[in-house]
Amino acid sequence: MNAPLTLQATLRAAPSVASHRVGLLGVPVDHGSATAGSLMGPSALRVAGLAGFLAELGHEVRDHGDMAMPELVAASLAPAQAARCRNLERIAGWTRAIHDRAYQIASSGELPVFLGGDHSLSMGTVSGVARHCAEAGKELALLWIDAHADFNTPATTPSGNMHGMALAFLAGDASLAGLLGEGQRFAVVPMQDIHIFGARSIDPDERQRLRQHGVDCVDMRQIDEFSVAPLLRDRIDAWQRRGVHLHVSLDVDFLDPEAAPGVGTTVPGGATYREAHLIMEMLCDSGLVGSLDVVELNPFLDMRGRSAIVLAELVASLFGRTVLDRKQRQPASIGS
Repeated sequence: MNAPLTLQATLRAAPSVASHRVGLLGVPVDHGSATAGSLMGPSALRVAGLAGFLAELGHEVRDHGDMAMPELVAASLAPAQAARCRNLERIAGWTRAIHDRAYQIASSGELPVFLGGDHSLSMGTVSGVARHCAEAGKELALLWIDAHADFNTPATTPSGNMHGMALAFLAGDASLAGLLGEGQRFAVVPMQDIHIFGARSIDPDERQRLRQHGVDCVDMRQIDEFSVAPLLRDRIDAWQRRGVHLHVSLDVDFLDPEAAPGVGTTVPGGATYREAHLIMEMLCDSGLVGSLDVVELNPFLDMRGRSAIVLAELVASLFGRTVLDRKQRQPASIGS
């Protein structure tokens, strides 16, 4: 594990943006994906200057280094379900270890930023943050910015890749409950608090599950037709009325491959560079973001670090980097 690093900047973000104590944690897992290489993602994000960007904006940044690979764990899934999950024992070990670290960092008062790693890591990060929120009496909303819905189960997955089951696990799917273990306190994320943004590749059975459970899913057709701002504004307004802790899970494949090619699950027709920055800027203005995943960056597939740099810049926008200073939008009052 890397030695903890603390940075404090002399440059400041716009006055309307609150300064945070940010805790970076590298989660070098790629066992949830079919393509090796995303375990190098945390290092690439560091090389791209992510910690320095945040420090220049006035945030106090502590880098907790990278998690070590945990031991294999026997997950208590039904045999028929377990047989359809690739690298199940490895992912179960990661999920439990990540859950503990995520809960610890969130409970310390730092704003956790988890550097991945494939999207299976969110089974641990979000569950750990959700546990902290439940104990703190804070509502959690989850914004899943991704080309994929990741709402498959062992019964519906066409591939067996567990990064495609992360949301189903977090929503409390019974067939995946054994991943976390009986000793862990698991706060399920209610279906109405799961929001998928930017989807454009959803499996047929997964699509049916989303419909059955009423999960909020904005696909790229809606973004093409109505644009990012009004779609996101409606959701931000609702979250602000409730005063939620917003966990943002950002998958690099949300972006079009022309903007960010360094991912093992490229899907044409994604968000543009500016659309992605607008999302980050609006989320920053909301003042709601309390934790963040940055996932699926695969430096082995990247072009001269382009995707890593784009992601580091997007995180900077989420934490206050702007062209001009602007006032932070205040939450609407309850019942307004």
